[in-house]
Amino acid sequence: MAKRRKLSNPLALTVMVLLAERSMHPYEIAQTLRRRGKEHSVKINFGSLYTVVQNLEKHGYVEVAGVQRQGNRPERTLYGLTESGRAEMVDWLSDLLAAPAAEYPVFETALSLLPVLPPEDVADLLETREAALELQSAALRGVLGRLTEKLPRVFVVETEYQLHMIDAQLGWIKKFRTELDDATISGIEEWKSFHETGEVPQDWQDLDEQEIVLDPERKT
Repeated sequence: MAKRRKLSNPLALTVMVLLAERSMHPYEIAQTLRRRGKEHSVKINFGSLYTVVQNLEKHGYVEVAGVQRQGNRPERTLYGLTESGRAEMVDWLSDLLAAPAAEYPVFETALSLLPVLPPEDVADLLETREAALELQSAALRGVLGRLTEKLPRVFVVETEYQLHMIDAQLGWIKKFRTELDDATISGIEEWKSFHETGEVPQDWQDLDEQEIVLDPERKT
């Protein structure tokens, strides 16, 4: 289980990882994130980056490491990672890699609620999603190709993973749509009946009387 942390914004972890390489000022951090294409894997609000750095400093994870002067430009404060910050960075990243977390993606939420829509509507909507994902897959494949021309693979593995997950979702949607079209998915007759009559099928009502354990960690 993931630990409860003083800071939970993934951008804070990303900043600490960059500062583990060398001291930087916030503008340089933003530029480095852009050059490495990290906006495709981390929700980055460049306008709030200074606030993130300030919060890291407040909790003792980063500290002022110097001041940079270049020509007539204003002075820029350089920040470096503290020993406490390095320990938090390693522990946080290790936790994220090792411990699966319940993230509640909105698509899974929609799938859990889909019987409220008619099966044919669901099939049409998934066809629309499939087309959008095909475009995303092609675009991300192009991004990955450009990134791998400039960066070692170790810096783009998250983009590889994103592409893999999109392609996996596409494969699942294609199969599920086929089952909808062929009416081979179990429960589809009750599903259709619900929308034809407006009445909740008795089988569905009976389910509400049962205790169905879906949590693999919960014991009956």
